[in-house]
Parts: sequence; structure tokens; C-alpha cells
Amino acid sequence: MILLGVGSNLSVPGIGGPADVVAAAVRALEGEGVTVAAVSPWYRSAPVPASDQPWYVNGVLRVETDLDAPALLALLHTVEASFGRVRRHVNEARGLDLDLLAYHDQVREHGPHLPHPRMHQRAFVLLPLRDVAPGWRHPLLGLDVAALVAALPPGQITERIGG
Repeated sequence: MILLGVGSNLSVPGIGGPADVVAAAVRALEGEGVTVAAVSPWYRSAPVPASDQPWYVNGVLRVETDLDAPALLALLHTVEASFGRVRRHVNEARGLDLDLLAYHDQVREHGPHLPHPRMHQRAFVLLPLRDVAPGWRHPLLGLDVAALVAALPPGQITERIGG
């Protein structure tokens, strides 16, 4: 199972606000030959770590592709750049953020790090992940999504958009 995180907290010219951006990102990935098997509901979340930047719209995609993990990550960066993303600072506001969360059960420490090193600490990842892959288990921690959600650090505000 391949899982991608999608997020935005800035408008992108010609596309619209964060909700429009994440929806357009799904279409852009499909246009690049990535099969999107499932799209979570979108969630509105406060920035982590806490800051004064705008709130995010986040979700998780379950995808299929013949690309290996490094090639998929490179494609994600290319799609981000096509939405105007320039990486300057860690945790900065961004028009589009695409993360490779998990690539089957691969565990890698380099290029790309898998599973994503902070995914198990982020409500904005785990809540939508639970929607598209409720049986997924973290390959390093051995915990399923429900256990990871139960162990989340307190204080992360994440709410489902539209119910």
C-alpha cells in the first residue's frame, strides 16, 4: 500500500484557496500516471508545530504506481513545484505539500525516509489515513492506525471538513 499526504495552507494563483489546491493536486497526480485508489475526506488543521501561519487543509491518498519510492518522491516534488512551491524553510506555509508517507512495508533511512518519520505524531496525517486505510500498520512500530491515533500527543486541532 502506498500512502501520500496532501496539504495546503496558502492560495495558489490560478487554482484558488487551500481546498481547491488539494483537489487540484489529486488531479495533477492522476495526470502524471499515478492511480489514485482512495482519497480521504479533507481535514482542517492547525499548523504543527504551532505558529501564526494559516490553518491547513490536509488529506491522505492511497495510490498505485509502477514508480519506485525515490522516483515517486521526485514526482511529488515536481508536482509541488508546478504549484509554485519553493522550499526555503522547514515548516513554512505552502501552497502545496505532498509527502510520501508509506511505500508498501518499506523501511528506509535515506532517499526517501520510510515510513515518514513524523507521521505517527500527526493527527492531520493519522485521521485521514484511518479513513482510507483503517487496517494499515506502521512497519516500524507495529501499531495499527487506531492505536497510533490513541497515542497522539494532545493539543493538535484537526477537524473533518463537511462532517
